[in-house]
Amino acid sequence: MSLQTDDAGIGESDGLSGGTDALGDAFFPLYRRLFDENSEFVADVETKLSQARMTDTVELYLSRALGIGVISGFALWLIGLVLGWAVFGTGLVQVDYLIGIPVGNETALTLIDLLRAPALVIIVGLVFGTVGFVLGFGSLVAIPYSRVSNRKREINMLLTDSVSFMYALSVGGLNQLEIIEAMAEADDTYGEVSKEFQSIVKETDYFGVDYRTAIRKQAIETPSDELSQFLTDMLSIVNSGGDMQSFLEDKKEKHMRTAKQEQEITLETLELFGEMYMTLSLFPLLLIIIMVVMQMIPQADVADSLLFMTVYALIPLIGVAFIVLVSTVKHDEPGDGYLTMGGTGRRVQDPRDQGVLNLGLINQFAGERSVFDRIKNREGAHETVNVLRRPHIFFRDNPLYTLALTAPISIAIIAVAVVIGSAPTTWSGTDGLLDHPIWGTVIYVYIPLYVMAIPLAIFSEWNLRHRNAVVSQLSEDLRKLSSSNDTGLTLLESLKTVSDTTSGKLAQEFETMHAKVNYGMSLKESLIEFNNKYHIPRLARTTRLITEAQEASNQISDVLRTAAQASENHDDLERERRSRTRMQVVIIIMTFITVLAVIAILKTQFIDTMAGLETGNGGASGGDGELADADLSENVDVRMLSVLFFHAITLQGIISGFICGYIRNADLTSGLKYVVILSTVALFGWSMVA
Repeated sequence: MSLQTDDAGIGESDGLSGGTDALGDAFFPLYRRLFDENSEFVADVETKLSQARMTDTVELYLSRALGIGVISGFALWLIGLVLGWAVFGTGLVQVDYLIGIPVGNETALTLIDLLRAPALVIIVGLVFGTVGFVLGFGSLVAIPYSRVSNRKREINMLLTDSVSFMYALSVGGLNQLEIIEAMAEADDTYGEVSKEFQSIVKETDYFGVDYRTAIRKQAIETPSDELSQFLTDMLSIVNSGGDMQSFLEDKKEKHMRTAKQEQEITLETLELFGEMYMTLSLFPLLLIIIMVVMQMIPQADVADSLLFMTVYALIPLIGVAFIVLVSTVKHDEPGDGYLTMGGTGRRVQDPRDQGVLNLGLINQFAGERSVFDRIKNREGAHETVNVLRRPHIFFRDNPLYTLALTAPISIAIIAVAVVIGSAPTTWSGTDGLLDHPIWGTVIYVYIPLYVMAIPLAIFSEWNLRHRNAVVSQLSEDLRKLSSSNDTGLTLLESLKTVSDTTSGKLAQEFETMHAKVNYGMSLKESLIEFNNKYHIPRLARTTRLITEAQEASNQISDVLRTAAQASENHDDLERERRSRTRMQVVIIIMTFITVLAVIAILKTQFIDTMAGLETGNGGASGGDGELADADLSENVDVRMLSVLFFHAITLQGIISGFICGYIRNADLTSGLKYVVILSTVALFGWSMVA
């Protein structure tokens, strides 16, 4: 385990093992008895601990896992014994046979009768204890494997941009060691990839290892096979004295092609999931139809609880399971998009340290002197006035805080409706939900949904468009910056030239950066401040590249062209993703429309028709057979079915909306607009049907 000194690793390990070293020491003899130090399992766990950047030794970690497993197993063993005695020992469940083998000897039969219940109690205890040990031991052992999987996924996602970053730095004139050090310092942008390079730098700085050996060691220990291959190839170039710039250019092209291929696989998988959802979402509908038909048969005994479970449990469960399934394939973009100044010691304006939610630096000094307390009060009052003056800007930047207003309003509306007797408060009976299904559902579901979801959807969409508007012309403006820089202008002069000849939000930000530098701010600080205003991971990687390159030289046209190419590649991937996911959204919406149409037809053409037969049309049909004489009201509650059908399509619309948003942007809040639209279609559609 080469890197055991990084902050992230220490934090993770301390959080896991704090206060449990005594447990590991106590069960260390059991570990020595059960595991061989040269076993494949122990070696694999040791590798995963290293790759997960956890500082525990494998012996201590497995000893602690054994301790937790034994404790949880003993606890569940006791629970199993008590449960087994309560079920079998007290005679609550009679067991006449164990294995069904005939016994001719009366003594043996008597003995079996005596031992039957105690044996079952012991078996239940052993089963519970075994499950408890497996859960306790297995869950702790699974932690490093889970962290390694997450690190590997993030490394593979960021590797393409990381290689482009290193290539741009090589074009800018940095040598091999400077590129590695720059990569190690960019952990706010390149996350886990940067941490792998931090291991190389720390090996060379603190342990006296030459950087060739450090690269070789990290190639072995990294959890990503792609990064391991990259480091191995880099080492061969370093050892042979080859051209690092050409090597990085080739790798950049290779990983760009790989990124396109991986996205193609992901999109094809999403298409498969869309077809699966279309099939699975129709299963509750088929089940409802079968149970309704079975209820109409006089001899059939179909409990109403099955219908309730199908509507209120099965439909949401299928939707949640599908979102979890999609999340295993479709991931958020790594990183939060914020940049830091590094080791300069200067603080950059950060939206996270501003506003009424966070007063910034003054919080660090409040309480030490009375003057700081007065400043904090004045600052809080100032920020509160700003929020009251422009609340729409505050909610645009913090969309979830709309719930602080809309949730109490929703609760108040429901409370007032209940108090004045406008909302049904019972399921059946006089003025119950069965008598007013649409109005009751509107009060309890649709009004809270509209009050909370519509503002949140509006401000979330505004926030997304406000932030993404700055990258809509990023590739084109980077090309213009490169061309201006080619003419001999400095980067600052190029920013001014592009802002004067280009329209759009990014051009306005270029002009703002130029003005800040003229008033004394450094160009690097103004770039980082601009990035943190929008905090988009893609923009952060471009800004990091420019800030690193401009510190070495003002003539960075080649670097800007490389950044433009990386941005164009990202645009191509994003365009393809949006085109393909749009089809998945259409499929999900059409599936919802199909469910709505089928349930509406079932209600109007089947349920209502059959209910009409029993009230006066039976004689006209000939009077023969059991159907004409059957009283359908004894088996079928038409009002209850109407309510269940309405709630089924409402839940289907809400869940389908969230799924549409998650497939589009890997964000549930982006699905709120679909939720509002589909649920409204369900409401108006059912209003016409009912």
